Amino acid sequence: MLLRFDPFRDFDRLASEALGTARTPQMMPMDCYRSGDAYFLHFDLPGVDPESVDVTAENSTLTVRATRTRIAPEGAQYLISERGTGTYSRQLVLGDGLSLDSVAAHYRDGVLTVMVPVAEHAKPRRIEVGRETSDHKILQG
Repeated sequence: MLLRFDPFRDFDRLASEALGTARTPQMMPMDCYRSGDAYFLHFDLPGVDPESVDVTAENSTLTVRATRTRIAPEGAQYLISERGTGTYSRQLVLGDGLSLDSVAAHYRDGVLTVMVPVAEHAKPRRIEVGRETSDHKILQG
């Protein structure tokens, strides 16, 4: 079993309890992989209202923002508050070989999936190899 030691975790918890403030939201976890001619990014955003999710692509930067609000009624007194609330944001710098005009996204079951296709000019292509004759001319075909 692997145990991770975080010396700031307890400090954050104690400061939150002493100051009465909610914990700072952590960065949204993400998986990214390539399948065929597209990259797929999956962001864990449980409890986020789909209307608060915002995905933008500008100057080779993909930005994902989402907001999770508290669900307790006004005036409720929390005994434990471990679920982060507030605005989550993540920016990714994308390479030139991606088609930012064709990015698609959908949110389902607490997971935001963003599909970023590979640009046509960046896709692998087969190059025909010609044959030389004895007089060093390249033959077609």
